[in-house]
Amino acid sequence: MDAFSSVSATSAAWLRDSVFAPFVPAYVNHLTSRQYTAGTTRAYLGCVAHFAHWCRGRSLDLGNLQGLLRDFVQDHLPRCDCARRVQTDPRQVRAALSHLLTVLACHGVAAAAGPVGPNDSVLQRFDEYLEQARGLAASTRHRRLKIARSLILHTSSAMPSASELRQFIAGELARVSAASGASLAGALRSYLRFRAFEGELVDHLLPVIASPAHWRLAPLPQTLSVSELDRLLNAFPANLPSRLRAFAIVRCLVDLGLRSSEAINLNLDDIDWAAGTLCVAHGKSRRADVLPLPESTGRAIAEYLRSERPTTTSRRVFVRHVAPVDHPVGADVVRNTVRAAYLRAGLPQTRVHILRHTLASRLLATGGTLKEVADVLRHRELDTSMIYAKVDQTRLAAVAMPWPRSAA
Repeated sequence: MDAFSSVSATSAAWLRDSVFAPFVPAYVNHLTSRQYTAGTTRAYLGCVAHFAHWCRGRSLDLGNLQGLLRDFVQDHLPRCDCARRVQTDPRQVRAALSHLLTVLACHGVAAAAGPVGPNDSVLQRFDEYLEQARGLAASTRHRRLKIARSLILHTSSAMPSASELRQFIAGELARVSAASGASLAGALRSYLRFRAFEGELVDHLLPVIASPAHWRLAPLPQTLSVSELDRLLNAFPANLPSRLRAFAIVRCLVDLGLRSSEAINLNLDDIDWAAGTLCVAHGKSRRADVLPLPESTGRAIAEYLRSERPTTTSRRVFVRHVAPVDHPVGADVVRNTVRAAYLRAGLPQTRVHILRHTLASRLLATGGTLKEVADVLRHRELDTSMIYAKVDQTRLAAVAMPWPRSAA
């Protein structure tokens, strides 16, 4: 079938009259091989056609499209006045054009996604520094890169002045909590140390960054009660889309205290069904920890693998259920799964980390020690687990002193 026939006559004309015309069949095959539906393929072709139409009359270099892609998404889409109805959702358009870059790169006529300007190059080097020199996890690097990118956009260059840095910090602190403010300060110090590593003078900037007062062990850890946990685990009705995957993910968080990143990185080879163990090999501490696999958790995972997981070459336990199915789910799937379960259960909570706190509280309530909590939650230092002493009501009651002049 003609690759142009799946789109409207206008989109087909825009594609045929563009430099992308020779690559349209390859683009369709690229999406089809990744199990994208006909409707998604048609929508993505429409996005490419829209971009091709916008490119007419502009200087076009297939070897360096990324600057044009950014201008199209950021400048054109918000005020698009093209003659026919076109897709203007930035996320949809970015996805379609990302596949276009991949196809062009496979044909040797475009560079794969990468830095397109001096600031992008700085951020790429910063990411490499965080991974190779500092050994930080991908989620931590992502947060620090996001803050560094915001700083660069706020300032006149990749290296801020002292006044620009003060203004940026003041603006960020006005909208975040004290805990997030401490994370902001750490990310900014990390970025400046990286610039010093590259030979920049930053000694005059480091004193500008002051962490807001935040006592890590001051608040009580938020947990779910036994009844609330039961409501959460029963909030997976039979008609729920991807129900078995959602339930297996939540069981991993509830029973094993996995972080979101650890849940999405679970591989089929990490599970020893005969021994009844699970290896968390991609944890925050970059070490492999072997945990006992509770029967309820193993049953939930096995049911998902047998009855709902699509056929895929991926070795990850939890994979996408829509194209591309060979890709594992992202952390956003875990967050959305838990938040939706909270909502169905009628619970006001939203954070995934509450389930780790709940596991620690349950261990202490059944006679466990803080050392056992630290082992199960895979804390590198026992001090990290000390906050859970505040929810150990049994031991706290044993050392509580009577209130002066009370009847008890």
